[in-house]
Amino acid sequence: MTTTPTAGARPDEVRQHNRAVLLRRLHTGGPCTRAALATEMGLNRSTIKALVDELVRDGLVVERVPAQRTGAGRPSLLVLPQPHAAVTLAVDIRVEQVAMALVGLGGEILNRCSWSLRPTNRTPREVFTRIVDNSAVLIEEAQVDVAAIGASAPGVVRRADGMVREAPNLHWTDVPLGEWLSQALGGRRVEVGNDAELGVLAEHLRGAARGATDVVFVSADVGVGGGVISGGAPLRGSAGYVGELGHMVVRPDGRECYCGSRGCWETEIGERALSRALDLPEDSPRGVIVAELHALAQNPEEVLQRLGEFGEWLALGLCNVVNLLAPQLVVLGDLFTSLPRTLIDHVGKSVSERSLVGRAMGGTRIVTSSLGADGKLLGAAELAFEQLLTG
Repeated sequence: MTTTPTAGARPDEVRQHNRAVLLRRLHTGGPCTRAALATEMGLNRSTIKALVDELVRDGLVVERVPAQRTGAGRPSLLVLPQPHAAVTLAVDIRVEQVAMALVGLGGEILNRCSWSLRPTNRTPREVFTRIVDNSAVLIEEAQVDVAAIGASAPGVVRRADGMVREAPNLHWTDVPLGEWLSQALGGRRVEVGNDAELGVLAEHLRGAARGATDVVFVSADVGVGGGVISGGAPLRGSAGYVGELGHMVVRPDGRECYCGSRGCWETEIGERALSRALDLPEDSPRGVIVAELHALAQNPEEVLQRLGEFGEWLALGLCNVVNLLAPQLVVLGDLFTSLPRTLIDHVGKSVSERSLVGRAMGGTRIVTSSLGADGKLLGAAELAFEQLLTG
């Protein structure tokens, strides 16, 4: 962990920088002793004590004697983040559902709610109104003050102002979600991001990709999206437009896509494609698809017979992704977490054999998300915390 501020910085700037680094370490890494913090940050114990004492005075952390002690002498105090001291409102908008949560410092979910979306109630204004109404209920129930808001949307988002430029599967175009939410929620800062971008952010900080520096997150809801961590930092592209891996064309003569193109990757590996592969109606409920996948997983010998072609399209797209981005790890999220292990292993072997870059690196691991349905919700919270925890 680096704690070196800009050369020539004033003492107060150095202190503020170190304070921010320490607080973010506790937020993402959890409770830690003073001694361990000093080692990780490369600071002496007196400096750590001064920083921790300041955070305690501000109500952001508390100190306790560790429950388990090792060695002789006085134990180093354990420093813990205080969840209610800094709270964000996280919103995860999907094609068929919206989830909301109050997330405290340290990543603890303090209160939450969700509701289903159908074609009759998913217009931008209707979704926005429901978000505002439910946020008031969540905040009143939890008796907290919200410092910032983070929102996840399934489409192309302009990060500068939270404009959802296009969300094809919701049929949204140029929806000023960030502006609407900020105005309705007391002028609080609102950050809006692409859902897969926030999914990879959450996996990197709290999930299966923790500790990895180069990661691609690919998730399937109704559509397919991707998020990238490169060199330990989110890859956000020009104006924040990144993550639409699902609209990579893999089959030019394939099916028409919601986006207006033909043969996009999501037409071959999205929810409808998976339903077709399982011989289910394309509009099958998510629960039916998941139940069928779980039943199929009990018969490994049948997995490739039924999902072999689906697996080929998944592997083809991942080969392209690995060749282009060279990740050490690919995390599969949402509906992909229910794919039988037999299929994931088969896809991983195929990618390792067919990807030039993958072979050069000695292989790219493919794993499933450890955060489940909360991944993008936690990612939205982290997007809001990015602004709160800067020095």
